[in-house]
Amino acid sequence: MAEGKTAVMQRASAPAIPLTQRLPQTKGWKELVRDIWDDNPTFRMILAMCPTMGATNMAINGMAQGLATLIATVASSATVAALRTIIPAEVRLPSYMIIIAFWVTIVDIFLRAYLPPLSAALGPYVPLIITNCFVLGRAEAFASQNSPGLSALDALGVGLGFTMSLTLLGIVRELLGFGSLFGIQLFSNWTPWVIMIIPAGAFLLVGLYVGIVKHFSPGGQIGGGA
Repeated sequence: MAEGKTAVMQRASAPAIPLTQRLPQTKGWKELVRDIWDDNPTFRMILAMCPTMGATNMAINGMAQGLATLIATVASSATVAALRTIIPAEVRLPSYMIIIAFWVTIVDIFLRAYLPPLSAALGPYVPLIITNCFVLGRAEAFASQNSPGLSALDALGVGLGFTMSLTLLGIVRELLGFGSLFGIQLFSNWTPWVIMIIPAGAFLLVGLYVGIVKHFSPGGQIGGGA
């Protein structure tokens, strides 16, 4: 009994590990960080090229498209994880698509109601989130086998990586194509690079970014994560 009390007192008196040291060791944090880099949809898996080419002519458009996708992905993955035990395996993919379509519709309605200029600028690319491969992929590969909290973190990592990618593309395309950044004109006498205004400019930039990511990745490999 005395030994038990001593052990309890020693644990109680031991200094608490700071949150900044404990957080990187958690499974959720590792999943989040890994997904931002290793499972980056644009620069690692080369997915969702339609919005990548069409919605990144301006930095604000790229960021908005990325954030809309992030919200829909997190909400869809968390919902799929919460319902994973009651969705029959035979109809899981159609069920996932319905869940994704529901959340994408919510995001689209919100943009139309509160940010109509941005919604008009993005055009059909917000509704097309339903067809993004990695949104359904996270639901099938991860959310269907894990808890809602961990699934939300997984989707958040992928969504942050996608948002970062589209924003970086938008920044370069807007600077070179319009001489502005987030709608603020930086160069008054700028000669536009026409190729950066059209989707071909995004295609070239994606190739450049993929090369950079490959160069700085361990082993120089693309597609380090599932």
